[in-house]
Formats: sequence, C-alpha cells, structure tokens
Amino acid sequence: MSMTTIRQGSAQLVNSEKVRLRGALYVAEARIRSMMKWIWLIIGIAIANPVLYLISVGIGLGGLIDESVGVAGVDGVKYLTFLAPALLAQAAIQGALEETVYPTIEGFKWNRTFFSMNSTPLSGVQISIGVFLAAFFRTVYTVLFYFGVMWAFGALDSPAAWLAIPTAILAGTAFGALMQALAARLENENIFFVVLGRFIMMPLFLFSGTFFPLTSMPFFLQWIGWISPLWHATELGRYLTYGHAISPLMLWVHFLLLVSMLVVGLYLSARLFTKRLAK
Repeated sequence: MSMTTIRQGSAQLVNSEKVRLRGALYVAEARIRSMMKWIWLIIGIAIANPVLYLISVGIGLGGLIDESVGVAGVDGVKYLTFLAPALLAQAAIQGALEETVYPTIEGFKWNRTFFSMNSTPLSGVQISIGVFLAAFFRTVYTVLFYFGVMWAFGALDSPAAWLAIPTAILAGTAFGALMQALAARLENENIFFVVLGRFIMMPLFLFSGTFFPLTSMPFFLQWIGWISPLWHATELGRYLTYGHAISPLMLWVHFLLLVSMLVVGLYLSARLFTKRLAK
C-alpha cells in the first residue's frame, strides 16, 4: 500500500521545487516590486543628476576649459565628451550601491526579512543573488536614462558612444557586489554610512580621473584611482567612445579588474549571506 504525502499549511500554496529552481528570481521580483513604489522618484533622480552635472560642470566649467585650451581640448576632445564616460560610470556605481547596501542591511537588521525568506526553501545564496539581480536592474535603467540625457546634450558625438553603456554597467555591478558583501558583515551601521560617504565615495569620485586625467594628479594620490572601479570604467569608456589612448595591456587590466571585483563580490556575498542566516 503506497503512502501519499499530504501537503498541509503553506506547503499547499508554495511549490518548493520552483522555489529551489527560481528562488533568486523571486527575491529579485520582490525587490523590484518594492522599488516600483518609488519609481518616479528614482526616475526623477536619474534624469535630474545628469542634467545638473552637465549644465554646471560639463557646459559651464567645460566651456571655460575648452576656451582656455583651444582646439586641442582635454585629451583631444571637448571637455563635455571627456567628462561623459566618467559621469555615466559614477551614476552606475551610485545606483548599484544604493540597491545593494540598504536592502542588505534592511534584510539582516532593520526588518530581518532575510530570516523570514530563509525559513522557506530559499537559501542564503539565492537571497544574495536575488538582491544583486534587483541592483543590476536598477543599474541598467539608471545608465540608460543617464546616457539618453548625455546624448541630448551632445556629450556623446561618437558613433561608438553606446559602448560606454556596458562598461558603466560592469563598473556599477562590480562595485555593488563588493559593497553587498561588506554590508552583509555589518553589525553596527551607525558609523558605516559616514565612512562610506566621506572616505570611500567622495575620494573615488574626486580622485579617479573624473574631471581631469589621473596622471595630472600628484603621484602619491594616483593610487586611489588605481584601485577605483570608477577609474577603470572611465578609462575603458573613454577608449570606446572617442579613442582615448590606452595600451592593449592596460585594456585587459581595466577589464579583468572589474570582472574580478564582480566575481569576488558575488562569491563573498553568497558565503556571508549563508553564514549569517545560519546563526
């Protein structure tokens, strides 16, 4: 006589096999649905930021720089064209940062939703990947909005300018993956946001060759750019958009470093999520 397993309670509503197979997608869907509550605010920021930067820095300051340096421009192009790939990569990094750090701290500490998720067939690995996928979604549309605004301002006059899009997305997701892993370790976030804003994001933005070539900085400050995903993405973006001079070796260094950051960040996130949820 065969025994039939009777599914009771939540097991009648939840298909455990689907959760095991598609769990990360379900987590990403939940995060994206939550994101949609603020979609107009997010879109407004994604449009307002490039408009303000391009008007104030790209056109205002850039006009003065172009007049002072003459036809040679900065790196052989007008300042707005020089600036655009850096701003695009910075937008990607900021979007990925917000969508990995805050949801991770919320899930582990503020609302502890990750522990509820983990009480289902969802694993720590699936939860970490789901949060990352939602951050990837936000990074993509942030970069697309930013790119559209820069194109409207005439900052992207090269036929190959669209190649800055995947470069910026790679930079954003690489940095976001590492910050997600870091956020998964946080027990006390009070001082973390001060350190993040003042000693990580601000130096990366100012000392990564964003507004001027990195080589024009004092040598003792150039190391900040060397370890910055923003500088590596900016160099790739400038090479792809207007032909910024880079050796083949440095092209591989820039690309492999960003990919390595992404892989290491995802690996550490998966391990740390699993370890913390097991406590």
